[in-house]
Amino acid sequence: MTGGKEGRFYVAQSTADAVAALADRGRNGAVLAGATWIMRAPIREEPLDSSYVAISKIEELRRLDIQDHEIAIGASVTHAELANALARLPEYRVLAQAAGNSANAAIRQVATIGGNLCASTFPAADLPSALLVLNAEVDLETPRGTERLALDRFLTVRADLEPGCLLRRVIVPRRLRHSVHVRLPLRKAGDYPVSIVSFATAFGPDGMVSDAAIAVGSVEAAARRWPQLEAALTGHRLDPSHAAEMAERYCGDFQGRDGIEAPGWYRVKVLPTLVRRAVEALQIQM
Repeated sequence: MTGGKEGRFYVAQSTADAVAALADRGRNGAVLAGATWIMRAPIREEPLDSSYVAISKIEELRRLDIQDHEIAIGASVTHAELANALARLPEYRVLAQAAGNSANAAIRQVATIGGNLCASTFPAADLPSALLVLNAEVDLETPRGTERLALDRFLTVRADLEPGCLLRRVIVPRRLRHSVHVRLPLRKAGDYPVSIVSFATAFGPDGMVSDAAIAVGSVEAAARRWPQLEAALTGHRLDPSHAAEMAERYCGDFQGRDGIEAPGWYRVKVLPTLVRRAVEALQIQM
């Protein structure tokens, strides 16, 4: 690999520089940050991209700004850095748990939030479901300028973005809520969870759930919200048995993906148990 701008490996010095380099490479170019997913491509029998643009030297992408109304997380912030920064912010417990329990300690030191969200072929990523229940948005740097997308929209279009698009940062609003991230790992699944449930909620003065947000990860090809279960739990007191019963009723909303570590039907079957565990954890916070 060479270090020149036309070579297979180029170290960008700014977001504008990275966007230009990616646009020049077209569909043959890819962003290189923590590289934890890229390094495992041969194991997955996937071809490597022909050219990489490294973004680890761009200081802007390494910033994590905590403000009164939101936090802005640069795309190159690592899982470990994110978990440490959010440890003192209880309203972000779900995200701190997702970042702090993903993969293993060594991977968390280098894997980035941008890589976790952009790896469209990695359904077992922990961060997307946690960010979905926090109503996160993403800022993209494109050849035409900056564009902001809701995270659910980004997860839908990320594999088809035009060449030159760079995820710059993730924006998460601040609001009082209780939240939890529950995952089911299996020994033969290694670092990856078989199923994930992220749950965030607010309560009314009467103690009833006033705003439930629930997202499921690793079950299908991409994480997504569970609106039927959210509606079923809103207006009720949190109760583990009731929540598990409602989850059982609406499990048909999901079509589990088959994988070498677990069949699709099993990923769906364990969801009521994970929902029960999530509610039990939320009760402890109340």
